[in-house]
Amino acid sequence: MAEIPSFSHVANDLTDTERLGRKLGALLFPGAVVALIGQLGAGKTHFVRAVAEGLQVRNPAAVNSPTFVLIQEYPARLPIYHFDAYRLKTSREFAELGVEEYFRGDGVCLVEWADRVHDTMPEERLEIRIAVVGETERSFTITAFGERYRILLQSLAPPTCVLN
Repeated sequence: MAEIPSFSHVANDLTDTERLGRKLGALLFPGAVVALIGQLGAGKTHFVRAVAEGLQVRNPAAVNSPTFVLIQEYPARLPIYHFDAYRLKTSREFAELGVEEYFRGDGVCLVEWADRVHDTMPEERLEIRIAVVGETERSFTITAFGERYRILLQSLAPPTCVLN
């Protein structure tokens, strides 16, 4: 069985986190799905805002946590569908939002708390685990599931980085 490619990156501050998010946004393609996993306060929504900037969102300030509405849509180079599964009790509730249709669409799906709805996530996706290292430091472990995401990961990783 082939090893699943991934790399880790420590963002030393918010600027570094934003740089990584913007770079990812510039690389995303129609139908991309990004699963975001991390504890409360890890910076998932802040990272999503930076990804949206990389996708040339028209109003970056409008990008906020969709915790209470479950999904936010933003116009950009590719439509952005920003999901938050934090308040959902089951994966079935997430599926009932019509996520399969979004996943098969031409936009980009960014799913916060994807670990809570893991069984509804597509097999091919980019998974980003964010861990708090310090007050503004974050550790990112980015894993590619599927060929398109492996290619994206190679472009996202620093040139000196060897993919695991």
